[in-house]
Amino acid sequence: MSFELNVVSNTPLTPLTDIEEVAVIFLNQIGYFPKGYEPHTDVSTIKESVPYRLFVDCLLARMDKGWLVEDLATELETTKATVYRHINKLKGFDIIEDIPVEVDDGKKKGYRIRYGDISKAWNFTEAHVEMAMKNYRQTVDHLQVLASKKHSKRK
Repeated sequence: MSFELNVVSNTPLTPLTDIEEVAVIFLNQIGYFPKGYEPHTDVSTIKESVPYRLFVDCLLARMDKGWLVEDLATELETTKATVYRHINKLKGFDIIEDIPVEVDDGKKKGYRIRYGDISKAWNFTEAHVEMAMKNYRQTVDHLQVLASKKHSKRK
């Protein structure tokens, strides 16, 4: 699984009290919505879009629930392929997890916010960012060594 997250300079959204406003800004900041995202269906706002509703109205509203893709597709009035596309994007942030969900004929794979707690789930995201930054640091230090060696050969 690949990890991909936009990291942008920002101020905390703590002064805002509307969950919808905070969610839209936050999801834009981390790259859940592509730059310049326009909903692809007949909806008029991002809050009516499938990716927004998947995250806010389903996963965030019921963090304890394991959602089957079929149930999400029905709830969001979209295809399973569309649900999977957005689930995979959220998996890339490592804030959702696969969990077994009881169904009539056994168990199926479902999805939910990791640990049923967005704050705890975000700890995984932060750990990935820290590791990525350490790896960038090692690469930058290595570039410095290589540049110094190349420069000293020219003297």
